[in-house]
Amino acid sequence: MTPELDLDERLILKPVSKSILPSLLEAYNEDPEAAQTALPWLDASFNVQGQLSDMLFDVESQAGADRLHFWWICNKESSTFVGLVGLGDELQLVGSSYNLGYWVRPTFQRQGIALMAANRIFTWLEERATAQEEYHRIEITVHPHNTAGLATATRICEGWQGEIIEEFIGIEIGERTVPHRLHIIDLPRGGRA
Repeated sequence: MTPELDLDERLILKPVSKSILPSLLEAYNEDPEAAQTALPWLDASFNVQGQLSDMLFDVESQAGADRLHFWWICNKESSTFVGLVGLGDELQLVGSSYNLGYWVRPTFQRQGIALMAANRIFTWLEERATAQEEYHRIEITVHPHNTAGLATATRICEGWQGEIIEEFIGIEIGERTVPHRLHIIDLPRGGRA
């Protein structure tokens, strides 16, 4: 089950549900290009609202299976949609548990929110892994031209004793193979539980 997680006095991570579609669409429309960088499967030439609705439905319907954990970042005071962060199953390496993805809408960027959200999720996942004697490998894949995303992934790796793979890996997006930088974090830190 995906829990609610407090980030700080103003922000909370809430499990994704279909009810956030209007807010998600509004955030997408603030900067469609940035949203497509974070959600590379999104085809801007085809019904964006339908694609986002399908994603929310898929995530919500799998929430109890413990394979995916997706949250929307919520401003507590105004209930404003700030962004998305999640542990998904689009994996590049055998033996990985999740991939971490994050997207903060333009009006809330440059405040360290994605890093704060990743740190909170990893703290939750590490506590759970330790208690249940589990081991998780988390991937973060970032397009090499996404400088903000690379900076965030690098800071996450530094804080969680992760590793940045030097070679680019090819990820299929639409009909093309696109090079990405791969970051890896193992939880709990220090090896297998």
